[in-house]
Amino acid sequence: MSSPHIKSAAVAAALTALDEGRTPERPVYREAVRALLTALAERAPGRSVEVRVPPYGAVQCLPGPRHTRGTPPNVVEMDPATWLALATGRLSWAEAVTEGRVRVSGNRADLSAHLPL
Repeated sequence: MSSPHIKSAAVAAALTALDEGRTPERPVYREAVRALLTALAERAPGRSVEVRVPPYGAVQCLPGPRHTRGTPPNVVEMDPATWLALATGRLSWAEAVTEGRVRVSGNRADLSAHLPL
């Protein structure tokens, strides 16, 4: 399944900037992160895991017990560059976790079956 979000101009522009050793412009970075978070939420609908990519966005995804108040028990958090690399297949989930580039809490906080997008 391919999502139009993955092929967005912002995702391409952000990846190009990162490949060139530059930080993408803030609006481009924000749009790229949010487009890929939206694609993840569409591919793995649910509300049992919260995926956070500060300062640009967060989504709830994956089927399971719904969380409604306070800090969710299942959280995945990472920086924008790591998220773009994971979502586009440039970095594997195992590598990201081993290298400490992803912070996970909770027994459902494993996105490996859903990445890359």
